[in-house]
Amino acid sequence: MAGSTGISRTQEEAMIPNISNEEMRAALKELEQASYNHEQWAELLNSTLICRLPPDRRDIGDDAHRLCRFGQWYYNAAGVAFENNPGFVEIGIEHQHMHQAAAHLLRSAVDGAPILMEDYERFVSALKRLRLEIATAQHELKDALYNLDPLTGTPSRIGMLTRLREEQELVKRKVHPCVIVMMDLDHFKVVNDTYGHLVGDKVLASVAGYVMGHLRPYDKVFRFGGEEFLIYLPDTDLQTGYNVIDRLRAELGAMPHEAESEGVFHVTTSFGLTLLDPDIPVELSIDRADKALYAAKAGGRNRTALWEASMNAAPNKPGTSA
Repeated sequence: MAGSTGISRTQEEAMIPNISNEEMRAALKELEQASYNHEQWAELLNSTLICRLPPDRRDIGDDAHRLCRFGQWYYNAAGVAFENNPGFVEIGIEHQHMHQAAAHLLRSAVDGAPILMEDYERFVSALKRLRLEIATAQHELKDALYNLDPLTGTPSRIGMLTRLREEQELVKRKVHPCVIVMMDLDHFKVVNDTYGHLVGDKVLASVAGYVMGHLRPYDKVFRFGGEEFLIYLPDTDLQTGYNVIDRLRAELGAMPHEAESEGVFHVTTSFGLTLLDPDIPVELSIDRADKALYAAKAGGRNRTALWEASMNAAPNKPGTSA
């Protein structure tokens, strides 16, 4: 992949994997520390060049990009928050380019040769691109973190429609299909009434965490409201989406939850699926998934239902999930 400024990356390309708030905060802190270490290195490099000081021999080798403190973090310690993130790949590319340019400058200084302006400008340009890639990654992490639902760790509805409209553009261009899923916990009011809201909150968080942990990094789960969640599965046809979601439904129903005074209990879920339609507003595709969810509820719950045109005549799902 060629180096780039990162500005033109689509949100679909720059998605943050499904990880917890704590992991994301830790990743952001690590990136900020690594960025600080890099800036310290850059200042020292300029001092070495200006004052004609003896360079660190590690900065002259072909593997200099792996030996600096930023490189050691990047290649050995960077965590799950950066996996499958093309922006993180771009950071590595620009970091290596910058070190190659820096090594050329340092070797010229060691040999007593004059430092050419074009060589120094090549280094400065690579340094600027690297800083921009790092800043972009920090922005993406902060944006994802601040838009997370504090209870479940899933993204909130803020930005949900924007992401779905971006997906719809890909569907329109026939890049890939996309499945929209509405998910609702069955009889959740009974859970709260029987075990209390603290236990209910733990159930919500556990279910959301399980779903996020058992989908692909670029699948997305949003807390839609209450005990409802919206999931979208890009690059997925309807049958594949049904198979994935129905497997999740069975696994969630078998998941044990515990209340101190009542022991172990189970909570089932219902799902409604539809394809993201390229020819209608995104909100109507969501409504179709919602009608399929209502059909699953009406059919006995703990079911996965596909939207059918006949469901348009059905009433909307009740506001509560009794």
